Amino acid sequence: MKKHLLFGWLSATVLLAGCTQKPATHPTDEPFRSVYHHSPVANWMNDPNGMFYDEANGVWHLYYQHNPFGTTWGPMHWGHATSTDLLTWEEHPIVLYPDSIGTIFSGSAVIDKNNTAGFGENAIVAIFTQSERIGQHQSIAYSTDGGYTFTKYEGNPVLMGDIADFRDPKVTWDGDHWLMTLACQQEIRFYGSPNLKEWTYLSSFGKDLGAHGGVWECPELMKINDKYVLLVSINPGGPFGGSATQYFIGDWDGKVFTPAPQGEGREGASNWLDYGKDNYSTFTFHNSPDGRLVAMGWMSNWQYAEVVPTVTFRSQNTIARDLFLFTDDEGEFRLGSVPSPESLALRGEETKYLPDAGIVELTLDGKQDALITLSNDKGEKVVMNLDVHRRTFSMDRTASGDCSFSHDFAARTVAPLFVKRDTYKILLFIDHCSIEAFDAEGAWSMTNLVFPSEPYNHLEVQGGEAKIYQIEN
Repeated sequence: MKKHLLFGWLSATVLLAGCTQKPATHPTDEPFRSVYHHSPVANWMNDPNGMFYDEANGVWHLYYQHNPFGTTWGPMHWGHATSTDLLTWEEHPIVLYPDSIGTIFSGSAVIDKNNTAGFGENAIVAIFTQSERIGQHQSIAYSTDGGYTFTKYEGNPVLMGDIADFRDPKVTWDGDHWLMTLACQQEIRFYGSPNLKEWTYLSSFGKDLGAHGGVWECPELMKINDKYVLLVSINPGGPFGGSATQYFIGDWDGKVFTPAPQGEGREGASNWLDYGKDNYSTFTFHNSPDGRLVAMGWMSNWQYAEVVPTVTFRSQNTIARDLFLFTDDEGEFRLGSVPSPESLALRGEETKYLPDAGIVELTLDGKQDALITLSNDKGEKVVMNLDVHRRTFSMDRTASGDCSFSHDFAARTVAPLFVKRDTYKILLFIDHCSIEAFDAEGAWSMTNLVFPSEPYNHLEVQGGEAKIYQIEN
């Protein structure tokens, strides 16, 4: 969700457009500062934006929605961080500031290898929403130094909004032209362009399909094998309340997205990318190596994102995940996700003790229920359950620690198993304020924040066994 812009914010931030922000280092006195997840050095962050991989230098670029003036949502800028391993991040100055057109909302970035826009061969072109009191429009900016500084196009905006909630452009190359996938209230619109400056409407998608409990945001159309997958974030309307990311599988003919038929009784039903409460606005990196679909999402939920009990900053991103298609036991295609190889590289030496940030590998018997409990000496705990009869995996954080900041935070989330197995292997990525659970083969994932008063230092497993790994430094 993007809140409505207050005019006073715009006038204040325009005065700062020529200023620069010096890179900072993460404070060390934050008990909930993650060890291996990206978070802003200070102040507010939400959606990841404009992510791309610089192959020549081996650098991943992550931009993000950022309020440099406080720890709640405010006048949006694009913050910037880079990484060579998707685990350790270097912070850089803000790259996009508000101007007379509006604040800088979500968007994407592409490498213009063929100089279609005329900004130079291999220029990085960012495409983003600008929001003002009277509407939302799409603008572009270009970088000739590899994505560290941007110049706004003098002809902005390049696509004028005609409705409220006209935003979050994800741009990709589609054969012989650029394709923009845009969120427009509760539908998706597609636009085409030869040069990133002039856009032509192609089609719309979404009426009476999927979840419509709130506004649609942050879409992305991607090709996987011979299928197309359309990601659409929604807020509210997630399966466990608040914000979440749904997806559709279908075909794309260059103009129209046609969803694939679903199984009997599932017409119009929603498919969810993640079965926790805290994975929203998921995007993939442009130009990922080896054709991989490397994704990251905002690890929070609009129900309580502005009041979580961190001090100098708010929000972090998920670990990197690779997306792919698989077939469930009913013969239907599903979108799966596994920790990216870069994320798996965290796994260090095996240990008998549960560290405050580590990885747990569970091996559970597929013929009996399993109960997994993470707890600390204060009695705070997270309880996970594999129910082989209902074919579900659940995570209960109602007694996980501090839940007092929001009545929406205490929750139990549930994932369908989708594929029956004799043995279930599950990976738990545990950090200072988060638990990300994955079916090891990618059939489901579950992302949840937790705020214990001290780290969980006990692990009990009934119905299986566990291996505990330290984080590789």
